[in-house]
Amino acid sequence: MVWISPNFAAPTIPNHEKYEGTEVDANVLKVFPSGTTVKWTSPCGASWWALLSKLDVVLPDGQEKSYFLKIYTVPKADEITLGEFRSSQQLAAIIPRNIPQPVTYGVCAGNPDRAFILSEFRDMTDVMPSTSDFVTLVAKIHQHPSPNRKFGWFRLTTFAGKYVWDNSWCRTWEEYFTRLTKNTMEAEIAIHGPDEELQELSAKILTKVIPRLIRPMETEGRSITPVLLHGDLWHGNVSVDNNTMEPVVYDPCCFYGHNEYDLGMWRASRYLTNQEHVQAYHQLSPPTEPAEDQDDRQALYAMRNDLSTSICWPANKMTRELAKQEMRRLAAKYGDGYEGYIGSKEIANASKIRSPTLELLKNFIWPRM
Repeated sequence: MVWISPNFAAPTIPNHEKYEGTEVDANVLKVFPSGTTVKWTSPCGASWWALLSKLDVVLPDGQEKSYFLKIYTVPKADEITLGEFRSSQQLAAIIPRNIPQPVTYGVCAGNPDRAFILSEFRDMTDVMPSTSDFVTLVAKIHQHPSPNRKFGWFRLTTFAGKYVWDNSWCRTWEEYFTRLTKNTMEAEIAIHGPDEELQELSAKILTKVIPRLIRPMETEGRSITPVLLHGDLWHGNVSVDNNTMEPVVYDPCCFYGHNEYDLGMWRASRYLTNQEHVQAYHQLSPPTEPAEDQDDRQALYAMRNDLSTSICWPANKMTRELAKQEMRRLAAKYGDGYEGYIGSKEIANASKIRSPTLELLKNFIWPRM
């Protein structure tokens, strides 16, 4: 069952932005061949930071085509569109049937503070694809490793909504995820205000929990291959194409990271994904070792997403509390950090070494005097 906060109010198109007609920004029109005419444009939705429209045109040869036009209305709109466009291009090269093909992006001529992305229009449903189809598609994306075996993304800034994402290259997943989480924590506090407990918990997550849950995957002879991630795989960015009946993903903020990161959102009760999707995915791609940490790694990734959601939804205070609940649990369970993990391994190994000796002593018959 999906839980939605009673405080949630879906974004709507402001009345002054509700335009229908044949007028389109001049920079959007430049994309099309000379002689193209606009048949009609009409709004088809909105987010907290963008306006969505369907654009129908008639090309010079008489062919009619439809496009999806997304106009960002928030600060750094040009950077947001660049990151999303490049991410869409990357995915389109891998799963061309499963993502709306990106056409172009640019700054709006009528308002340089706004920027747009133009892509092909897909007739899609509002339902999730089957679990099998969806996780198979995600696993396919994850088959593509980083070109330099580092974690990050080609010096491109991407955004989760309007929240900036530092993608400069890192050699380890622990370094990348620690930086990402720290930046998220700082941004959330800047927006919602100081919280003494949250700040104390944040320090424990950064210094104890992350090293405990992430470092074992990259030590003791283990390593993580950074792979291409969608970066924002909640159900609002997933659909089904009504013509092909195949799953479609969109609005990516790609980077190269630990494949299980894309599964983090599937844990939250506010999304249509759940543990069934995680288990189905792991049938195709087994959990990273140590496998026994997999569920708490997902909780850690989901906690960071709660803070990111809190950033993007300033009017809501519930996701901060959800993050704090998980932070309390993780901090209590892993408060001894990576050092505790190593200590427990040493005790276990020592026990294994002693055990044969003890067995020999048990079976040894002392000679009688």
